[in-house]
Amino acid sequence: MTGRILIVDDVDINRKLLEAKLHAEYLEVLTASRGPEALEICASESVDLVLLDVMMPDMDGYEVCRRLKAAPHTRHLPVILVTALDQPSDRVRGLEAGADDFLTKPVRELQLMSRVKSLLRLKILSDELRIRADTTANILGGADFLAEIGLGGLDGRVVVVDDGAEGFAGHSARILGTEHDCRTVGVEAAFAASAEADLVVVDLATSTFDALRFASQLRSGEATRRVPILLLAAPQDEARIAKALEIGVNDYLLRPIDRNELLARARTQIKRRRYDEGLRQSLRSTVELAVTDPLTGLQNRRFLESHLPGVIERARAEGRPLSILIADIDHFKQINDRNGHDVGDEVLREFARRIRDGSRASDLCCRLGGEEFVVVMPDTEGADAAQIAERMRRLVAETSFECAASAVAVTVSVGLAVFDHRTDDVASLLKRADRSLYAAKHGGRNRVAQLAA
Repeated sequence: MTGRILIVDDVDINRKLLEAKLHAEYLEVLTASRGPEALEICASESVDLVLLDVMMPDMDGYEVCRRLKAAPHTRHLPVILVTALDQPSDRVRGLEAGADDFLTKPVRELQLMSRVKSLLRLKILSDELRIRADTTANILGGADFLAEIGLGGLDGRVVVVDDGAEGFAGHSARILGTEHDCRTVGVEAAFAASAEADLVVVDLATSTFDALRFASQLRSGEATRRVPILLLAAPQDEARIAKALEIGVNDYLLRPIDRNELLARARTQIKRRRYDEGLRQSLRSTVELAVTDPLTGLQNRRFLESHLPGVIERARAEGRPLSILIADIDHFKQINDRNGHDVGDEVLREFARRIRDGSRASDLCCRLGGEEFVVVMPDTEGADAAQIAERMRRLVAETSFECAASAVAVTVSVGLAVFDHRTDDVASLLKRADRSLYAAKHGGRNRVAQLAA
C-alpha cells in the first residue's frame, strides 16, 4: 500500500525514528517540527495521513488537529496523535479534537503500521467518493453536495454483539445507551441487525464465537461492508488487534473500558459513517439524470469525460498506479438481430450488473455507449488489473444470461491499459485501452489483451 505520511514532532530523533519505520514499509514521508509548518504543508501538499505529536511549542497537537478538521480542504485527512500522555482523559481530548486515533510513545511498530495501513485504506475509498462529488458539482454548475451532509455523532443506531455472559459487551451497551439507540444481540441475530446499524461493537474475548471471523463476515456482506466496527480488546491482544484492523475493523478500545473514551470513539465512527453514507446518498439522488446511464444504472460517458482527468492528475501528482479497461460485448448486433432489442436491453443490464460484481468499491464502472463499457481502477497495478479484468470476463462467459425466458450465451472482449506517469494523458490512455480491445477482438474474442505503452 502506498501513501504520503506527514510526521509532525519538535524532537528531531522522534521524527527520524518514525520516518525510518515508515520508509521500511515503502511509504513516502514528509516532516514538520512545528504546528504552523504542518498546517502549511497540509494546505499546499498532497498528504494522506498525519502523525502528530501533542506536546509542541507555540501550538500543541490538539490545536493543530482542530484546525485541520475545521478546514474543508483537510477535514477528512486522517490524523493520529502520538504522545507520551497515556491517560484516558488525554485520549478523549484528542478524539474530541477530531483525531482518528491516539498512539502512546514509545510507539511499537506493529501498532503503528496496523493503524497507518487501516486509515490509508479508508482514505483511499473516501477520496474516491469526494472526487466523484467534485466531478458532479462541476457538471451541474458548482453545486455544493457536501455542505448539507450532517456531521453529528449522537443518536446513532448501535448494535452490541454479546455472547450472553455478563462482561464488557454488556457494560459497554449500558454506557452507549446514554447517547445512542443501543441494541444488544446474540451473534445469530447480529448480521441482520448490523445491516441497519451506524456502529457495531464486538468483544474480542468472547468465548462463544470467533470475533475476528465475525468481523470478516460483516466486511464481506453487501449490506454490512460499510458499517463501522469497534472492537473491545485487552492490552495483551496486540497481534489479534493488528489482524482485526487488517480485515477491516475500524477502531478498538482497550480494557478496562473508560466511559468517556468509549463514547468519544463511538461518536467519531458514527460521524464518519454518516458523512460517507450522506455523500453516497447525495450523489445518488442529485446526479442520476445528469451522469447516469438510464438503462444500466452505471455512470455515463459524460461523467467519465469529466472524472478521468482528475483521476489521472491525482495519479501523476502522487505517483499512484492507475489502470483502466474497456469491455465490449462480443457479437452484440447478432444478439439484437436474433432475439430483438428488448432482449438486447436485458443483456446490457445484466452485463452491467456482472461487471459491477467483478469490480471493487473504489473502481468506477461506466457505459460509454452501445455495448462498450469502461472501468477505471485507481491505485491498481497492471498485474492486479489483469486479474480483475479476467474475473469480469469469467463472470460474463461462464453463466448464460436469462432473458425473456430464454438463455443467451454472452462473451466479452477486454482491453487493458496501465497509466504511464511520464507520457500518458486521458486521450493516450483511452487510446491504448481501445487498441488493446481491438487486439482482444482480433485474437478471437472472449479474452483480455494488454498492449505495452
